[in-house]
Amino acid sequence: MTGLEKITSEIKAEADRSVAAIIDKANAEAEVIIAGAEKEAAEAVEKIDHEVSVRLSASKSTAESAAALRKRRLILEEKQKLIGEVIEDAKKLIYALPDNVYFEKILKLAEKNVSPAEGTIIFNEKDLNRLPTDFATKLNAIAVSKGGKLSVSKETRPIDGGFILLYEGIDQNCSITSLFETNIESLQDNIQKLLF
Repeated sequence: MTGLEKITSEIKAEADRSVAAIIDKANAEAEVIIAGAEKEAAEAVEKIDHEVSVRLSASKSTAESAAALRKRRLILEEKQKLIGEVIEDAKKLIYALPDNVYFEKILKLAEKNVSPAEGTIIFNEKDLNRLPTDFATKLNAIAVSKGGKLSVSKETRPIDGGFILLYEGIDQNCSITSLFETNIESLQDNIQKLLF
């Protein structure tokens, strides 16, 4: 081998070593970059998993709350419906009472509502036509005991049952519907206690 070949061979060997060192350095840097990227990717995946888990948990909690609220609302609506049906049935029972029992109840209701003044009691057409013969006498006796006087009017009103008391042009509505409406909250409370 000549001197020139020897120098060329040494330059080539030196170049090969430099290239190998550069490749090794580049591989080492690439491994560091890849490891860093893998770590960042794993952290990103973990963060995304956590966020998804939190969102799913929140969505589940919201869905459960909404379902519980809907269930309570449906139960309340059904209870209100049942209470309404019981009240309507109670009204029907009052309307269906035999005449003598019905008008005894009317006398008791009148006793609670008469005033110590002169007035008139007004019925619906059905009740006026089925008044017991001694009703006016019993009614007036109640009124007198309270310091007043009551007479039965020949006029009728379109009420469902019960009566209207008329004192000096002022109506006091004692119809069955009015009595139920006036006492609706206590009726609903009592029915709810009985049913539920």
